[in-house]
This record gives sequence, structure tokens and C-alpha cells, in this order.
Amino acid sequence: MSLTVIRQRSSSTSFQRLVIGVALSILLVGCSSTPSGGVRVVDRNGKSTVPTRQPVTTGQYVVKRGDTLFSIAFRYGWDWKALAARNSIPEPFTIHVGQTIRFDGRANSPSTAVAAGSARVPQTTTSSSTSSSGSLKTTVISRPVGAVAATTPPPTSNSTTTPVNTTVVTGARSPSGWTWPTSGVLISKFSSNGSLNKGIDIAGDLGQPVLAASDGAVVYAGSGLRGYGELVIIKHSDTYVSAYGHNRRLLVREGQQVKAGQSIAEMGSTGTDRVKLHFEIRRQGKPVDPLEFLPRR
Repeated sequence: MSLTVIRQRSSSTSFQRLVIGVALSILLVGCSSTPSGGVRVVDRNGKSTVPTRQPVTTGQYVVKRGDTLFSIAFRYGWDWKALAARNSIPEPFTIHVGQTIRFDGRANSPSTAVAAGSARVPQTTTSSSTSSSGSLKTTVISRPVGAVAATTPPPTSNSTTTPVNTTVVTGARSPSGWTWPTSGVLISKFSSNGSLNKGIDIAGDLGQPVLAASDGAVVYAGSGLRGYGELVIIKHSDTYVSAYGHNRRLLVREGQQVKAGQSIAEMGSTGTDRVKLHFEIRRQGKPVDPLEFLPRR
């Protein structure tokens, strides 16, 4: 009798081991099928998006009202000059509603391509402003972007000298000519893998001034980029652009020249859950750590 019990227990143990082995095999197969392109990104609206480490190089985008070449390049991780060259768009880089912007290098179809002769016609775009009585959309005609500041060489990293939750103030300039875009508490820093935070976040008071971090020209002012709320993008040179998101009210329009320290918006919480400024610097379309450019604290 005891021998029979031992055999039954042995059979039960073998069966349990077999079940565990099969479960582990299924788990390993599932892990091996994970894409190798890195972690997936959850945008500020809580929806999953594709990894953002590299520019989108497949498919196409149809221009909508309010888009600019710069905003499309910003959204899909492109250097604006490279995207213009890919789509044979000459200066002043005007695009039109219904035009197809390709990321894969293929020629545009005749039904969506814009004739070369119309490429220099000023583009009608929509920028956003907000009055005390509510939100108001105003239509402006963007003019060609003129000369802007010279290319700024990347300075030595100083990210370790500016900890999170430190107070920053405007006024001082870094050796490379940048200034803090607003005063407040630094609550979030740049993520080096490009998948989490592509800039820094500064908390402040509703309506407080948001300033241009360097001289340049406004190339986008609106709310068409999901997750950024009311957004301003400034082109500083052929290499650098900066972005200012979640504003309550925009004070500049596309094509306008601005100086470092000039008020361009009022801080707000559009597209996010608290009052703050989301600030980015991009070099040839790729996000870089703003703390490497801003004055040390």
C-alpha cells in the first residue's frame, strides 16, 4: 500500500513539473516576440504611441488647417530641413491644406502634390489666443521666416547641477546665449532615452509669463499637436528649435521675430493635469537636454 502511495505522489509531482515547464515556455515565447525598437511611449493623453527614438520613415501625412512644415517635423521627429528636402519643398517652406507630406521618400501622387509654381504663396494658418471671456481662434497670414540667430554650439552638460524641485528664475544668460523660459520649480527633467520626457517641466502660477529662451522666429503657434496643449515653436537657427507647451494664452503669431526674454505666452494647463510649462530644445529635429543649454542653478 505504501509503495502505491509513493508512486501516486511521484506521478503527481511529475505532472506539476510538466505544467510549470509548459507555462514557462509560453512566457519565454511571448517575451521573444517583443519588438526590439525599445519601450512603447504613453503620451500625455494616456494613449499608446509608437517609439519616438527615431523619426518616422514610413507612410505619409496629409496637411490639415493650422499645420506648418515645422509642426509636422516636430511631431514626427524630423529635422525640418530634411523633411523639406524629402518632399522637394523650397523656401519659404510653405505647405497647403490637402498636401501630402511623405516620410518614405516616394513621390507624391498627382492628386495631392502641390504645383511648384504655388509653393511660395503665403500660407493661411490658424493660431490660438485666449481672452478673458473664453477661447478665440484668429486667422493670420504667416510670412516667410527671416534670418535668425546663428547656430549655437552644444555646451558642456550641467544637468547634474540643477536637481529636480529646485527653483529657477529668468534673467541670466548661459555662455551659449540661452535663458530660462520662465521662473518656477523644476519638477521634471529630460529623459536621455527619448521615450519618456523629451524636455523639462517647470511649475508656476496660472498666467505667469512664458519667455523666449533665445532669439528666433515663431514657426508654430497653436494647439494642433496632441499632448502639448497651446504650443509655441521657435526656430533659432538652421539647427535649433525650442518648444513651449501647455500655455493658457499665446501672445505671438507664426512668422513673428522674437528676442530672448520676450513674453510669448501665459503659463497654463492645456493638454495636461496641472499648471506648468513643458519646454524642449531640439537639435536637427532630435530632442536634447535643455539643462545643457540653460544657465546653471
